[in-house]
Amino acid sequence: MPAQIIDGLALSKKLRLAIADQVTSLKQRGIQPGLAVVLVGDNPASQVYVRNKIKACEDAGIHSVLEKYEADFSEADLLARIEALNHDPAIHGILVQLPLPAHINEQKVLEAISAQKDVDGFHVSSAGALMTGLPGFWPCTPHGCLKMLDDIGYDLRGKHAVVVGRSNIVGKPMALMLLSRSATVTICHSATQNLAAFTRQADVIVAAVGKQNLITADMVKPGAIVIDVGMNRNAEGKLCGDVDFDGVREVAGWITPVPGGVGPMTITMLLDNTLQSAERSAAVRQTAA
Repeated sequence: MPAQIIDGLALSKKLRLAIADQVTSLKQRGIQPGLAVVLVGDNPASQVYVRNKIKACEDAGIHSVLEKYEADFSEADLLARIEALNHDPAIHGILVQLPLPAHINEQKVLEAISAQKDVDGFHVSSAGALMTGLPGFWPCTPHGCLKMLDDIGYDLRGKHAVVVGRSNIVGKPMALMLLSRSATVTICHSATQNLAAFTRQADVIVAAVGKQNLITADMVKPGAIVIDVGMNRNAEGKLCGDVDFDGVREVAGWITPVPGGVGPMTITMLLDNTLQSAERSAAVRQTAA
């Protein structure tokens, strides 16, 4: 029997309705969540991502500000804009769209964002909070993956999860989130020898490397859950993931499609983080009063 589909689009719609309700409640208390999105340069993919994020904010009732700059915008000017947004009480979340032009130090820019407004979850303080189990912003993509597992009622305790990819944005935080649910976690990467030997043992596979058809049917244990974070384009220009969807679907128990899987959930968790930031701001304001 073919694997069941984990429909990220349907789940994101349900979660965004709940977020919109919470935003309305905050507005009634005089707090409107606000997100600032900063785009430097004219990367076509980045422009699409930014449009989708702004549209999602509008639909949820979140105030959004888009700051667009030319590719030659200086690092110093960008840092100055971030500092201004850090002190803007109408802004609860700051997102700098990556990648940035080569002359700008991405890590320096990410660390310049206030940890209280780091809704992407990329700041070292956010990473430290995740590592130590303290409250903080979780990176949106892996958090979205975890929500998808929750939605199908999957208990990770004692299960073997294999994360393919070790980026700071997905692979590492994903491993920590799975570990927080008492899964046994293996991280594989470009230097891993005999990748299939690890993936065949996995109850859950999260593929996040950006390589088309990296995970094939013979690499998957029957009944396993396969989460495809990859975003690639095939020879026909169509979006595809890191997983050979048609082949793996015949073996796995559950699988996420590309598109329509992890992608919508990433934006949904961005909205959720922005809402959380606004709620914390409201709580601080109430305490101060």
